[in-house]
Amino acid sequence: MNMYLFLYDLMQFCGHSWIFTNMIIRFMTFGKESLADTFHSIGFVMRLCQLLSVLEILHILIGIDKRRLLPRFLQIMERIIVLFAVINSQEEVQGKYVVCVLFFLWNLLDVVRYTYNMLARMGIYYLPLTWLNFSLCIPLYPLSVLAKGFAICVSLPYFESFGTYSIKLPFPFTFSIYFPYVLKMYLLVLFAGMCFIIRNLFSERTAHLGTGNIKNKRS
Repeated sequence: MNMYLFLYDLMQFCGHSWIFTNMIIRFMTFGKESLADTFHSIGFVMRLCQLLSVLEILHILIGIDKRRLLPRFLQIMERIIVLFAVINSQEEVQGKYVVCVLFFLWNLLDVVRYTYNMLARMGIYYLPLTWLNFSLCIPLYPLSVLAKGFAICVSLPYFESFGTYSIKLPFPFTFSIYFPYVLKMYLLVLFAGMCFIIRNLFSERTAHLGTGNIKNKRS
């Protein structure tokens, strides 16, 4: 199982490293013009990596990953919902700069996280990398939530105009689902969940960067 988890982390590391490197090279080559084309250039690999991350929920459920289920489940589902239900479904949103910002934050966090995970599978712990893994997420995760919220707000006029995912049941039913209202309610859930996840991130940082743990990993 340890080898399987190592290979999983390696696949995710390769995918997110490719995305992150591609974004940087495109920006250095084309400047601001590359930002509007971010989704079309890396969207397929991004969707693939995020779908693959659903396996992490299964890893926790079957007990081969000892992390807490709820925080990881919320983080994964936040990305799945925003990426597939909001960005992927509205072509007009895909060219917005907020998509580039969101992808940059996600991949910066994941490159560090999967690098740390791969080395940890082999029993290798570098204090600077450990510190970066459990510290970088604390400021960047709230920023990513803000970017998700902004992406949802930007998408609302398009969902209202095109009626995407809105459902009106025929007679004799009088029930309908207006998707912009669903997204607005989800915004409240998103920011409420952020408080819970940030609290969990701080507890993980304390658990892994405590003086005793650092000494044990050094030895």
